[in-house]
Amino acid sequence: MTDFDQVLAERVKEIEKIIDGYLPPVKGKQKTILEAMDYSMKAGGKRLRPMLLLETCRLFGGREEEAAPFMAAIEMIHTSSLIHDDLPCMDNDQYRRGKKSTWAKFGEDMGVLAGDALIVEAFSAAARAFAVTEDPERVGKAIKILAEKTGIYGMIGGQVVDVELTDKPIDRDTLGFIYRLKTGALLEASMTIGAVLAGADEESCKKIGQIALDVGVAFQIQDDILDVTSSQEVLGKPVGSDVKNNKTTYVTLEGILRAREEVERLSKEALELLSLLDGRNAFLDELIRMLITRER
Repeated sequence: MTDFDQVLAERVKEIEKIIDGYLPPVKGKQKTILEAMDYSMKAGGKRLRPMLLLETCRLFGGREEEAAPFMAAIEMIHTSSLIHDDLPCMDNDQYRRGKKSTWAKFGEDMGVLAGDALIVEAFSAAARAFAVTEDPERVGKAIKILAEKTGIYGMIGGQVVDVELTDKPIDRDTLGFIYRLKTGALLEASMTIGAVLAGADEESCKKIGQIALDVGVAFQIQDDILDVTSSQEVLGKPVGSDVKNNKTTYVTLEGILRAREEVERLSKEALELLSLLDGRNAFLDELIRMLITRER
């Protein structure tokens, strides 16, 4: 394990402790849905989105106290999207992160409801930032970003186009649209919210948004590559889902070699933009490199 891997593992533990503090207690007559939410949130994962949010906030001199509610919120929304993606009406996957997917464990009805509940709970968590902020306007702006990048002009909009075009030919421009929204939007939200909460100026926020989009698209293309080249034991989820569901990906359109070249190009662009910002965060630099070149 490298020094970065050790630091990364420590950061993940810290972030999981923060997120746990925002999860509702598992009790009451609606206990089943709370169990499903808790199961999904604690099923593991890299915690990349809350980590990117926090590290971007730190890049501009922001405070963890203000970032924490949004770290929980962004992970709840991301988890909700995974729950819904696994449903029989979507990708029909029974495993996620090496465990039974939420619907496979709790039933399809509870899978739908758990995903819905986490989206709503995310905004409840984000609103708790008002109690710890010195600038309520920044929190309000961050909540607006979270809503926009989650909804029809963000993640959900990308999912809509992706689902509608299953079993249909997709050109590269449309695929890029899907990737920018379905995967890139939440990464863009994470990093932009971190910058906004820290008081970064508008130009810096724009650069952060572009960095996040580059990372998001590269991340998804790398996911396409791993779906072909990796295994369920390594990834913790079924591989070959794209072929099984007859989905067009960057790999099916351009081939693995071109896909790897595009990942490298986007990675280089993101890191060059990051170097143009006034602040420095060596961990964030290395995190972005790891995200794009990961093998799991």
